[in-house]
Amino acid sequence: MQKAILTCALTGVLTDPLQHPVPVTPRQMAAEAKSAYDAGATIMHVHLRCQQEAMGHLPSWDPDLAWAVTQAIRDACPGVIINLSTGVVGMDIAGPLACIRRVRPEIAACNAGTLNYLKIRSDGRWAWPPMVFDNPVEKVRAFLDVMHETGTMPEFECFDVGIVRSVAMFKKAGMTDHLDYNFVMGVDSGMPADAELLAWLHRQIEPGVTWQCTLIGRQDIWPVHQATADLGGMLRTGLEDTFYLPDGSRASGNGALIAALAGCARAAGRDVASPAEARACLGLRAAA
Repeated sequence: MQKAILTCALTGVLTDPLQHPVPVTPRQMAAEAKSAYDAGATIMHVHLRCQQEAMGHLPSWDPDLAWAVTQAIRDACPGVIINLSTGVVGMDIAGPLACIRRVRPEIAACNAGTLNYLKIRSDGRWAWPPMVFDNPVEKVRAFLDVMHETGTMPEFECFDVGIVRSVAMFKKAGMTDHLDYNFVMGVDSGMPADAELLAWLHRQIEPGVTWQCTLIGRQDIWPVHQATADLGGMLRTGLEDTFYLPDGSRASGNGALIAALAGCARAAGRDVASPAEARACLGLRAAA
């Protein structure tokens, strides 16, 4: 079977570094990337955090920070592929677009549809105020236009079944000429992390199209990682998605999570792709 391409989602968007061991500064991001790279990750999914004291739990769209973080990661991980986050609520997307233009990443997330982003506690209280993660077609198109301008491959993030089915329409409408799916599973108001659902999703996309799963949860997500490996998908994990290893213990960092993910690939009879092999498989430009 095709070699497995491993992505590390290094830090996420809102996790508080005072409560969890997520990296924030360029030096911390590079160190966590290096540990994941050494364990087999060739793609780093990058969120940016505010650098002011006690503000590291908040996102940043500072293009200079985006450059500093991604360059630190590239220096630490030769040939690494940068996948830049772009998720933002509302139609003002000037910040993410400025970061794409500054960094010119090989890949950037393109959230492909709208979702009521909800989580409720056992006592009936909302974990956070109910919010709409709005990604109408005109917003998606604006992101795709800039990704085309910078030579960046869009990774279509799909939080629900209807969003998965919409992505092929973007290609048919001439908005993109490339399909690459990320099935986001485990958000309480989106698709569950379920291997049977994954098998169905895999049948909905064109043969030969690259795809992966973002699996959010605890140790219960690992059987779905294994199903992803068995079906031939790319593989992703990291402190953005989980803090837990397959045995239920807490991960010491991104490197331990990627090592476990590489184990899923090998259990499926697949070797782990090198940076150069990943670039060739995805049709990306050679490393500078």
